[in-house]
This record gives sequence, C-alpha cells and structure tokens, in this order.
Amino acid sequence: MSLDSLEKLFIEELKDIYNAEKQLTRALPRMAKAADSDQLREAFTLHTKETEGQIQRLERVFKEVGQAVRGKKCKGMEGLIEEGKEKMEEEGEPEVLDAALIASAQKVEHYEIAAYGCLRTYAELLGYSEAAQLLQQNLEEEEATDKKLNQLAEGGINEQAASVGAEEEEEE
Repeated sequence: MSLDSLEKLFIEELKDIYNAEKQLTRALPRMAKAADSDQLREAFTLHTKETEGQIQRLERVFKEVGQAVRGKKCKGMEGLIEEGKEKMEEEGEPEVLDAALIASAQKVEHYEIAAYGCLRTYAELLGYSEAAQLLQQNLEEEEATDKKLNQLAEGGINEQAASVGAEEEEEE
C-alpha cells in the first residue's frame, strides 16, 4: 500500500495499534503473574481489562470509517513485549524485577500514548469526530496507566529495588 493520503496513513496506523493491543492482552497476564508487588499485579490486571475495552473501541472506529476490523503485525509492540519477556526470564531480586517490569510497561504505555495521540489528530483532521472521541478515551486511559506506574515506582518499588543493592554493598 502506498501512503499517499492521510486517510491511508490513518488506516495503516489503526491496524497497527489494533494488533498492538491484541498482543498486549496476551502479555499483561504474564506480567501480572511475574510481579512480586500486589499493587503492581493489580495494576497489570486492571490494565488487561482496560485494554480489552480499548480493543472494542478500536473495532467501533474501524466500523465508523468503513473498514474491516483487522490488524497488521505491530513490530514495535512485538519488540517491546519481547524485551519485557527477557526481563521476566532474568533471575534476580523480586524488588528489582518489579522495577524492571514497571520500566518495560512504561515503554509500552509511551508507545501507545504516541500512537493514540497521532490517530486522534488524524481522525479529527479527517472529520471522524466519533472516532476521535473513542481514540481520545483510549489515550486518556493509557496516560492514566502511565501515571499509575509512575506512582508505584516512586511510591516504593524503585526505593525497595535500590535498597536491595545497597544492602549487598554494605555486607561486603
């Protein structure tokens, strides 16, 4: 496909984020299982449910713009998920692994925030007002998840991870 119009770019990006969200619904439960912190586990579980709602909104966007609901492989999300999977397979202290999970999840959130921001703007420019509203809703949820992850990191998980390394240094 030739990207010779904003409409075509919009559809390609829509297919990309749709696939990205589908990939994420498979990865988030694994991340929840890998989390040591109850709060982090709950955040991943909640975001799994939110992601399912985001997929439903994306399906509504496809219908509004007269397109069949289908994705195209999102290599960006695939790479981010693979990177997170590698972290989950590492051995280490639970507190440090939780900090790594947060970092991996925030990379995903920032990817999604960028994607939804662009898609919403394209929808507005193309006159798809309902699609723009639905995409804005997804964007707001992604931003809220990113904020929640920041709060968990700053609210103790990163400090706990830092203290693990400090304890080992003091023992030496």
